[in-house]
Amino acid sequence: MTALSTLGWRGGVTLVALALLAAQPLAAQIAPQPAPPASPPAAALATPVVSATGPWGLQRAIDYALAHNIGVRLNQLTVQDNAQVLRQSKAALLPTANLSITQAWQYGTSVNPLTFDFQSQTVRSNNVSGNSQLVLFQGFQLCNTIQRNALDLQASEADVQKARNDLSLNVASAFLQAVLAQELVRANQFYVARDQDQIARTKLLLQAGSIPESTLLDSQSQLATDELNVVNAQNQAIIARLNLLQLLNLDPVANPDFRMEVPDLPDPDEENILVLNTNELFQGAATRQPEIKAADLRVLSAGRSVKLARGAYYPRLILAGSIFSGFSSAPTVIMLPQHYWDQLNHNLGQQVQFALSIPLLNGLQVRTNVQRTLLNAQQVQLQAEQTRLTLRQSIEQAYADARAAQLQYAASKRQVAALTTTQRNAEIRFNNGLLSGTEFNVTKNNLNFAISNQLQAKYTFIFRRKVLAFYDGKSLAH
Repeated sequence: MTALSTLGWRGGVTLVALALLAAQPLAAQIAPQPAPPASPPAAALATPVVSATGPWGLQRAIDYALAHNIGVRLNQLTVQDNAQVLRQSKAALLPTANLSITQAWQYGTSVNPLTFDFQSQTVRSNNVSGNSQLVLFQGFQLCNTIQRNALDLQASEADVQKARNDLSLNVASAFLQAVLAQELVRANQFYVARDQDQIARTKLLLQAGSIPESTLLDSQSQLATDELNVVNAQNQAIIARLNLLQLLNLDPVANPDFRMEVPDLPDPDEENILVLNTNELFQGAATRQPEIKAADLRVLSAGRSVKLARGAYYPRLILAGSIFSGFSSAPTVIMLPQHYWDQLNHNLGQQVQFALSIPLLNGLQVRTNVQRTLLNAQQVQLQAEQTRLTLRQSIEQAYADARAAQLQYAASKRQVAALTTTQRNAEIRFNNGLLSGTEFNVTKNNLNFAISNQLQAKYTFIFRRKVLAFYDGKSLAH
């Protein structure tokens, strides 16, 4: 069977944020489960080199991936193969017809194939025969085979749509992760510039004798840490960009200027707290999601397989017919030499027969096959139930994650506002020599960590909300 909107530069993102991104990629945190990659990396495949121009929005990325992804195209070939299987099963209802022509030379003593006389000479003979056969009854196996193959074809078509959905979700996840990585790079570059300004002010205070030299050393240490964060952020952005290009099946070497169009993404607190009836959403999604349709079709197909196996208990009735003739170059007493076509006409014979085959005992093969198809039908039924359970759990998890991320974003936003004030006061005390460089750096890192949490919460909410909208029948790009 077969963009991210700017942060207002209210604080910094430190190595802690980058460690979070490296340890838990956004696709792993927020991609629906299970959502395996729909295709192997493009670099491992012999694909045409395509040069992408202009900025790439999310919709363009999804559309391009759907048109060029290897996994989707393989599923489409499976559909075509199943269509041929269905066509062949329909053709099995037609009678068979075959023509056979042989020519032979016999040397020495032999039996004339037409007169059955012994003869000792070289004889050239021809045999021509045609036969046809039609199955009249076979326990409805032919009809059940057609219906089963038709269901398998529809299931494979649903598999194509499932592969397209998985790919769309993966592209959306990779796209948002790449946007997040770009924001982290810009944030850390801003903090390096701020550290440099702080060092310039610290040098002036040191020259004035307002602060000890250790304070300058602490500021320079913080600058080195933030510069390392920039390098790490840039590496993460490169990896995120590569992951996206591989999903799009684009050659990274041929697309050095690939850039994304950052969407206008509202903050999670700009809308009311997310409230959904997950049961209603599941009921609607179950009627739309192709994996549910494919699972139900395979349950029906397994039922047809059971009927097909049971059909072997019934007798088999076949109508057959044949026509034959032959030519021999050997003369006999009974038959004088004749011309070729005259002899073919003289030897012409026909036959019509009915053949009834009744299964009695075949080593319990039919019974065993029926039992196995029954077990397979139970397995397919359980797989269909598991598919529904997985869909329900994915919806429930996406809703729980989205709601938690929205609440976390609101809390992180309040925390960022409070820590911004704390950091500003600490900076004043630091500049006046009332706070050590180590203590000042702690306040900065606390603010950076809070901003990182806020950023992660925002993108988790955005993606999970898109997943919920997708299950509700809406586009991922909106």
